[in-house]
Amino acid sequence: MTSSDGDARPTTYPATFKDLCIDAVDPVLLGSFWAEVLHRQPSRRDDGIVVLTGPTPRHTLWLAPVPEPVTVKQRVHLDVHARHVEDVLALGATPVDLESFPWQVLRDPEGGELCVFEREAVPAERLYELGVDSVDPVRQARWWADVLGGRVEVDAEHGWAAVEDVPGAPFESVVFAPVPEPKTVKNRVHWDVDATGPGTVEELVRRGARILREPDEEVAWTVMADPEGNEFCVFAS
Repeated sequence: MTSSDGDARPTTYPATFKDLCIDAVDPVLLGSFWAEVLHRQPSRRDDGIVVLTGPTPRHTLWLAPVPEPVTVKQRVHLDVHARHVEDVLALGATPVDLESFPWQVLRDPEGGELCVFEREAVPAERLYELGVDSVDPVRQARWWADVLGGRVEVDAEHGWAAVEDVPGAPFESVVFAPVPEPKTVKNRVHWDVDATGPGTVEELVRRGARILREPDEEVAWTVMADPEGNEFCVFAS
C-alpha cells in the first residue's frame, strides 16, 4: 500500500532543483542517445561537454567526459516514457530484463541502467522519474523533500519511498528503492540544485550533508554528498 507521509514539510526550502548531469566516456555517443530518448537538443562545447536542452533551463542535461567506464550497477538512473521498448533499443540500448516487471530494464550505449515504461499515449516530457538505490528509502525521501520541497509517498509493502511533485523539476518524482548494499563509487548520474539564499551549504551540512569540494579556480559551485553519499552540486543564488 502506498501512503502519503504525514510529517509536515517546511514552507521554505534551502534549494531548488536545477538540472541533471551524466558522466560519459564518450559524451557525443551517449548524448546522442539521450537526446533521442528524451527529445532534447544536443550541442557540444569546446571542453568536451555535451549539453542537452529542452523547453526550460531545468530540462538541461549535461554529459561530462570521464575516463572510467561503468563498472558497477548505477545507484541513480533515469526512468523514461516510450511508446514501445523497441523504440529505445533501436537507438542503441541493450536489454537487461524485459519480463520481470511492469517496466523494461535496459542499458544505455555505455552500460548505464535505465527503465522504460511503455505508454499508449506518450507524454510530451519523456523523462518520467529518477530512480535511486537506497539503504533507507524513507529517510532519504524525507531528507530530499525537506531540501527541495515535494510530497513524500511511502510504499511500506515494497519498501520504497518517493518525493513527488518536486517544485520546478521536469519529471514526476524521485523514487528511492531499497537495496542492502551501501554506495561504494562515485555516481555517474547526479542532479544539481540552486541555493535559495545565503547559507544554503552550511544549512545542508547541518542537516547531514558533507562538502566534497568547495568552489575554487576550476569550479564555481560546491560539490556535496547527501546522507547516503550521493553526490550533488550546489550553485550559489
